[in-house]
Amino acid sequence: MAREPLEGLPHPIGSDPLINALPGGNDMLLYAILVFAVAAIGGLVLASSVLRGKLAPWAISMLHALLGASGLVLLILVVLQGAAPGRLTAALALLVLAALGGFFLASFHLRQQVAPKAVVFVHAGVAVVGFLTLLSLLLA
Repeated sequence: MAREPLEGLPHPIGSDPLINALPGGNDMLLYAILVFAVAAIGGLVLASSVLRGKLAPWAISMLHALLGASGLVLLILVVLQGAAPGRLTAALALLVLAALGGFFLASFHLRQQVAPKAVVFVHAGVAVVGFLTLLSLLLA
């Protein structure tokens, strides 16, 4: 009988009862956090362009948006699997708000205009708070 390649290996997060109380376990939540973390790296590159007064690279902008949307889909799936803890719902709300700010920033990009720095800071700030709220579920 063939074994699964990862069978018997411990989960990278462990078996914390709080994490296992999440609907669907913690795998999808972990994947969402990883996707958002990679999106944040792209966001730093985009923000650095705006802070220098330059139009951000399109490829990074599209990748940032795709990763952010993918993270939101994963998070929505976790919430839809059952009763979600309040912090999970709060993180989702904050990240949806950040995504709306991202659409506003994209509208500047589409018009070939550098986005206002204040809007970039608000978008980033809301996204970071949402990400940290999400991360707190794994670190609690």
